[in-house]
Amino acid sequence: MKKVLILAGILALTMSSQVFAADTATQTAATDEQKIEKPCNKMQHPPKNRKSIEFEKRLKLTDTQKEQAKQIHQKGFEEIKPVMEKIELKKEEINAVKRSKLAPEAQAEQIVQLRKEIRALKKEARDIQIKNMKEFESILTAKQLKELKKMKEEGRKQFEKNHKKQFIKMPPQGPDFEGPKPPMEEK
Repeated sequence: MKKVLILAGILALTMSSQVFAADTATQTAATDEQKIEKPCNKMQHPPKNRKSIEFEKRLKLTDTQKEQAKQIHQKGFEEIKPVMEKIELKKEEINAVKRSKLAPEAQAEQIVQLRKEIRALKKEARDIQIKNMKEFESILTAKQLKELKKMKEEGRKQFEKNHKKQFIKMPPQGPDFEGPKPPMEEK
């Protein structure tokens, strides 16, 4: 499931067809009083790259579909942007708590709470990505859907190949993991 979500995220990002710059106006003779410091916006659309062009060609998207995909992507981007910004803020809060002079128990308690909030925000972001992917898939023909499924499978295999060592080293974890089960005895 995670792999599909990762692929959906990559797909959503590659569908971008324009770079949306925050501000292109430049000031020619700005004095110290006139200089305005703008916050860094980490969430900016990437330029249309080779992968997104190949993606469009491989799916054989029509001009209408490209325009619809662009609108779907833009809408999804606008929905997910505030969620991602909240995640970044929560991460900064964790770092601030770590630097604080609170008792270790209080720090740990706050960090656990912030991590729960981050998990909830990440789930919200995944839900937006899934909704965005379903909306994108709704504009495709049956033949294009079949090709998209094939592309996802290829991406999944490539991901597993590139991250095989990580999967082997990672022990099972999570709240549902109860440890290894003893072998069943035959009666």
